[in-house]
Amino acid sequence: MLITAIGSIPLIMTLGNSMLIPILPQMKSALKLSQLQVSMTITVFSISAAIFIPILGYLSDRFSRKIIILPALVLYGLGGLLAGLSAAGIDNPYIWILVGRTLQGIGAAGTAPIAMALTGDLFKGGEQSRVLGIVEASNGLGKVLSPILGSLFGLIAWYAVFFAFPAICTISILLTWIFIKEKRNRQAPPPFGKYVRGLLSVFKYEGRWLFTTYLAGATCLFTLFGILFYLSDVLEKTYKIDGIIKGLILAVPLLVMVTTSYITGSKIGKNLVVMKRLIVLGFLLMTLSYSLLVLFKGIVMFLLVLSISSVGTGLVLPCINSLITGSVGKERRGFVTSLYGSVRFLGVAVGPPVFTRLMEWSRPGMFFTIAGLTLTVGLLCLALIHVKGKDGHKDNTNGFRYNYV
Repeated sequence: MLITAIGSIPLIMTLGNSMLIPILPQMKSALKLSQLQVSMTITVFSISAAIFIPILGYLSDRFSRKIIILPALVLYGLGGLLAGLSAAGIDNPYIWILVGRTLQGIGAAGTAPIAMALTGDLFKGGEQSRVLGIVEASNGLGKVLSPILGSLFGLIAWYAVFFAFPAICTISILLTWIFIKEKRNRQAPPPFGKYVRGLLSVFKYEGRWLFTTYLAGATCLFTLFGILFYLSDVLEKTYKIDGIIKGLILAVPLLVMVTTSYITGSKIGKNLVVMKRLIVLGFLLMTLSYSLLVLFKGIVMFLLVLSISSVGTGLVLPCINSLITGSVGKERRGFVTSLYGSVRFLGVAVGPPVFTRLMEWSRPGMFFTIAGLTLTVGLLCLALIHVKGKDGHKDNTNGFRYNYV
């Protein structure tokens, strides 16, 4: 039940954006919004999360992971409740929906990134990589379920999805409260100045590869949510597919990704060489997929080719999670993983608006642009992520372990 409780935390975060995607066309029609305005419901959530993630990551290092996670889940649920009540009860609710989504984003800042740090605290070695794979798979499972759940709630009313958030958060709050038991740290947290100097030391010696992995994670989420945004729009406008069928179609590439993530996390252990190879391979598969998508407009072939990119994403994310979580000691793990979470959220935030512009510009141009991006990031990972070997590590003079060079 401990792993279930940890896995429920990133699941909540994922539902925040993915569950809205199927109902965005309905929201756009009901509120008479532009495509850019409706995409802002995704963007404000992600930007507010990106801003607050490092703050909550620092607080989780100073105090405890659980003390941050529980209030964050409560705020997340309240934000959904505000958005739902506004949409159901007042005229011109768009601004209040954005306020509710902003509150949800702040709450989301204390979920998945802190769960990654918590996993690093509670598990070691190959078991840590396995649980991190489960965490990423839980994240992906949320993405699989989200379009289906969003479509189901959309049959009731387009805003019904907002009322689901408080109910789902309540389950995660109970699991976290009951089953997650942190070890008490008898040592007082380091003074702020010493904490900052330690972080600067981390990024001074490990910054090149660390920022490369941050970019890689952001790119995966940017392309994923951008493609889902595009696919949701095309299914409704071009093929007149909505409701449950639409949710099931959107879930196909996500199911491929979550399955690949789970298998990857369970197999990589702490083999750093394998992690790097899988990251590069994953980006090559994404590049191949996005390049070939230009040729296909039929739903079946489009989904088959898109699934190649899902395999690539499923290879990349668990490896990055393991690399980043193992890069620093417990004292600063919350901030480092949270900063990674911020970058991921920024990728999600810019995905829909950027893809909106690319869709207006050119369909082939859109796919070739993102293919060029994934190829570039893959080459950066090949060039800048250096590893010693399966168990290679060194200790710096401050006593914090770095597993990667």
